[in-house]
Amino acid sequence: QVQLVESGGGLVQAGGSLRLSCAASGRTFSTDIMGWFRQAPGKEREFVARISWSGRTTDYADSVKGRFTISRDNAKNTVYLQMNSVKPEDTGVYYCNKHRSVPTMPVMNGDYWGQGTQVTVSS
Repeated sequence: QVQLVESGGGLVQAGGSLRLSCAASGRTFSTDIMGWFRQAPGKEREFVARISWSGRTTDYADSVKGRFTISRDNAKNTVYLQMNSVKPEDTGVYYCNKHRSVPTMPVMNGDYWGQGTQVTVSS
């Protein structure tokens, strides 16, 4: 069983910073890939960033490169999204995602999602 709980969202001025956290519970596999997605009002959910279990491999959407940083602390079972120089277009609900692909346990594979945390950037 996987449970993901996001926190850290809120209201912030353009140019400011926020740090989102995603606390994960349940069994963890070394192949699990953690990521962040967001959904702005009236738009579809979009990819923001992802990170490997080791934390050595990361990937970002072009819209956030150079401004956002994803990291993880496996000892705390937590993934972070440091958001710097935020813009009004960063506004939306941010969701934590876990992608699991374990060849020997196909029933456990798939995408798991948190409940989301609201981020609002004022201009």
